[in-house]
Amino acid sequence: MASSLHPNPTTFLKPIRRPFATTPTLTVARVAIRCGPRDKRGPLVKGRVLSIEAIQAVQTLKRAQRSDPDPAHLPALVSKTLSRLIKSDLVAALKELLRQDQCQLALQAFSAFRSEYQPDVSVYAEVALALARNGMVEEIDGLVCDLEKESGVQWDSDKGLIRLIRAVIGADRRESTVRIYELLKRNGWGSSCFQADEYMVRVLSKGLRRLGEVGLADELDVKFGSLYEGNLEKMGV
Repeated sequence: MASSLHPNPTTFLKPIRRPFATTPTLTVARVAIRCGPRDKRGPLVKGRVLSIEAIQAVQTLKRAQRSDPDPAHLPALVSKTLSRLIKSDLVAALKELLRQDQCQLALQAFSAFRSEYQPDVSVYAEVALALARNGMVEEIDGLVCDLEKESGVQWDSDKGLIRLIRAVIGADRRESTVRIYELLKRNGWGSSCFQADEYMVRVLSKGLRRLGEVGLADELDVKFGSLYEGNLEKMGV
């Protein structure tokens, strides 16, 4: 009877199982960080390294332009800022301004460069492409006029020359396209020293025809038609 009134005390000594305490998990969100203004500019071209001097020059020009937007003051400002740079830094600063679509500053920087050094056709092409990209097509005509006045330009740079021709044609600059064609002829285009590239001939001919210069396009096709025929013969057509 007593045993029935007092159950086995061990039943009350069972350990209470508690859930293990969990350590809070820290979730790390990966956020891509890009330096510079939050705009649509792409990253620096792979392999392009700007020196501290070039970076400081670009930043100085941009700050000065924001504080004094009067275009009349740009030439003196750019000349003062870039005059202490060596050639490689000057080119790097110019290309960085073009990459950032700072075309007004870039034009002044290009003028400062031309006053000291002989620019390659590829540099003209980069300036023309930036101008076309930003709708500054009239400035392309001035650029081609400057190129026309240059002496000692290395015209055998096919890659830079083709890029320049494509930029000018793409901006629908008829007179500038004709100027480039006349420049090529005056500098011996098609001679043994300055051989004509088939692709360049096709691009220029098609562009002249599209811009209404049918006579010059026909002249170009007649003069360099042997290029097409030679390639057709090689292909066995």
